[in-house]
Amino acid sequence: MAGKVLQNSRVVILEGLKSRSRNFSTSLSFQKNYKLVVVGGGAGGCAVAAKFVRKLGAGNVAVIEPSQTHYYQPMFTLVGGGIKTLSDTARPMKSVLPAKCDWIESKAVQFDPVNQKVTTASGEEVGYDYLVVAMGLQLNFNKIKGLPEAFDLDPQVVSNYWTKTVVNTYPAIQRFKGGNAIFTFPNTPIKCAGAPQKIMYLAEELFRKNNTRNDSEVLFNTALGVIFGVKKYAESLQKVIDSRNIKVNYKRNLVEVRASEREAVFENLDKPGEMEVFKYDMLHVTPPMSTPDELRTSDIVNEAGFVSVNKDTLQHTSFPNIFAIGDCNSAPTSKTAAAVAAQSGVLERNLSAVMDGGKQSAKYDGYTSCPLVTSRGKCILAEFDYDAQPLETFPVNQGKERSSMYQMKAKIMPELYWKLMLNGYWNGPGVYRKMMRLGMSPRKPSA
Repeated sequence: MAGKVLQNSRVVILEGLKSRSRNFSTSLSFQKNYKLVVVGGGAGGCAVAAKFVRKLGAGNVAVIEPSQTHYYQPMFTLVGGGIKTLSDTARPMKSVLPAKCDWIESKAVQFDPVNQKVTTASGEEVGYDYLVVAMGLQLNFNKIKGLPEAFDLDPQVVSNYWTKTVVNTYPAIQRFKGGNAIFTFPNTPIKCAGAPQKIMYLAEELFRKNNTRNDSEVLFNTALGVIFGVKKYAESLQKVIDSRNIKVNYKRNLVEVRASEREAVFENLDKPGEMEVFKYDMLHVTPPMSTPDELRTSDIVNEAGFVSVNKDTLQHTSFPNIFAIGDCNSAPTSKTAAAVAAQSGVLERNLSAVMDGGKQSAKYDGYTSCPLVTSRGKCILAEFDYDAQPLETFPVNQGKERSSMYQMKAKIMPELYWKLMLNGYWNGPGVYRKMMRLGMSPRKPSA
């Protein structure tokens, strides 16, 4: 009798899970094995899952992802600038994952590369023949003393990097009546290294429009020693900064926010231990970032906490059946959606070769892109490689502010993302670069 009750209960639980997951399969609480497991439902995870579902078929690919909503994060700059809304960036996770993959709605908390399994927060063990890690980066606001409490205490403390605070950035810009507007860059790798200054340019433009610019000082306090890592684009950005009288303080790392006094405390990285206090009337915080805690403490990362991969092939340096894509891997390039797109094509070819017992032939050159929005209508489209050398797609000088590049950023790139990239059909502009430049060197400056 007890066995029959247990069996009936299990059927009820199963039906509930199936109902909740709708068109997606949901694994049971005991171990299930897949040909391929993808950890993460962001840009890289969706793209890889879509590519390999077509190759391997239904029931052979699983995606482990706890979030119910997928965000197009490159648009957060425009949300903070009052140009787009947060809803413009969001889609239900079930709508962007391939319908024929198994969606495991939980968080990966433990990796066992020797026994080829991943354990989820719900206690489920998921076995795999091949694993792709696409977990992205986590935001570590708690590494800054006084955060995230300051977001609740002071509406003029904001951040474009968090869904809960990006909606507050534009109202804070509109409320700003003068004084110090400070924009920060932390002493860690971050998603899209251009984003902390993009919102600064949009805010400065709005201060001028609102007639508060003459009564204010716009400061960019960055832990870096340069405004941008690629010389060509750094020179262009410096011209923007000079023309708009923005003050840059290099090697300054935010360590504390005192919301009640409206003070921000920065460590001078050139003089470790020396602190400087800045008064603020608006503070945009870019938080320190890292790979997720559960990944950073696993056996598949390097000393810095990133999944240790061959930078050319994206295959793990110790476990040949593991690959990693995007922000969480150790490939030494800027962490952007454009990098993910380029990596997805390389990963697809190399993982397919490994699955088929062949030789890996695709090499990732470090391509990444950062559309540096400088105003509501102008953009510098930075594209470059591992060597921090320009690798431009269009037959014009992309180091200039152009309205065409802004339209690309605001209108065309989102469509590429939703319709092509997440469905596994966009591997970056490499092929189009050759076509559009008609044999010209991608590194040769154009007028």
